[in-house]
Amino acid sequence: MLMYRNARRARGRAPRLAALLLAAGLAGLGVMLAACSDKGQAPAPDAGAADEAHRVQVRVQRVEPVLLRDVLTLPGETEPDADVVLSAETDGAVEWVGPVEGQRVAKGEVLMRIDVAAKRALLEQAEVSSRLAEIQAGRRERLYQENVLSREELDESRTSMEVARATAAEARAEFVQGEVRAPIAGVVESLDADPGEYVSKGQQLMELVDRDVVRVIVSVPELDVRYLSPGSEAGVTVDAWPGRQWKGRVSFVSAKADSATRTFSVRVLVDNADGAIRPGMLARASFLRREIEGAVTAPLSAVQDKGGERLLFVEEDGTARARTVELGVIQGGVVQILSGLALGENLIIAGQGAVEDGVRVDVQ
Repeated sequence: MLMYRNARRARGRAPRLAALLLAAGLAGLGVMLAACSDKGQAPAPDAGAADEAHRVQVRVQRVEPVLLRDVLTLPGETEPDADVVLSAETDGAVEWVGPVEGQRVAKGEVLMRIDVAAKRALLEQAEVSSRLAEIQAGRRERLYQENVLSREELDESRTSMEVARATAAEARAEFVQGEVRAPIAGVVESLDADPGEYVSKGQQLMELVDRDVVRVIVSVPELDVRYLSPGSEAGVTVDAWPGRQWKGRVSFVSAKADSATRTFSVRVLVDNADGAIRPGMLARASFLRREIEGAVTAPLSAVQDKGGERLLFVEEDGTARARTVELGVIQGGVVQILSGLALGENLIIAGQGAVEDGVRVDVQ
């Protein structure tokens, strides 16, 4: 009987326990839904902060008018302004050689003697004969005045005197030809005859080079030759002397273009008193074609090439704006802008590769 009552009590408590558990579960689910609802209603992030995070950092440069120098620079080769090859004017043995290779000589200095001993003897003999003929002609002149000699005898005496003078002059010229003198001041570049060597007329004896003035020969394109004329100034640099510059002056502009290259030969003279520039060195000559006042320019690095268009970017009220531009003269790292960019605008010169038209930018 007791067991029956206990079983009935147990069956009575089971529905109540289930109801309590269901109520507790529903309450927990409500808490979880409330929590989820709270998370879904969290405040949205600040739009201004997101915009600041996506701005592109750039640097700008205000566009100002400048004086642009349109300079043409061309490569060339240096050569001495005076380069003389001395040749023998007479046949004979070389009796004496004065200078050595590399030695500097003065204008008019005797450099070599060729068979001058024999020529000196002939000269002295001719000069003696000439003086004797002059004395005899003087005596016969006086005798003619005294009517002792005929006119024919006087004329013969005068003719003999003139012949003797001509013979002496010829001997003197031959003697001078035996002495090789420097026609210019310069440096002995090469010696081609030694003492005791027999040389023939026209044979090369030595070469003299004057490096006090050098020439730079450049080939100028036909579109640029109109800017040059004799007397135009030019800046000259030499690869062998980096950082150093010389002032030169145009001395010659060819009147005819080279048929193969369509270029004109231009010669620039440069003072080279210290001999730093040696003939054969590679040089560059710079010529001023024109000066452009008030030019609108931009760094060449700021120009973007996109789809065949040349673009620059400017900053307007924190926004990048694209400008399609037309380029002009390029000088060094600067380019002239013919159209598309106005004075006073803020040109983007750094960070332009990361912007597009309408992108927000932050100027550093």
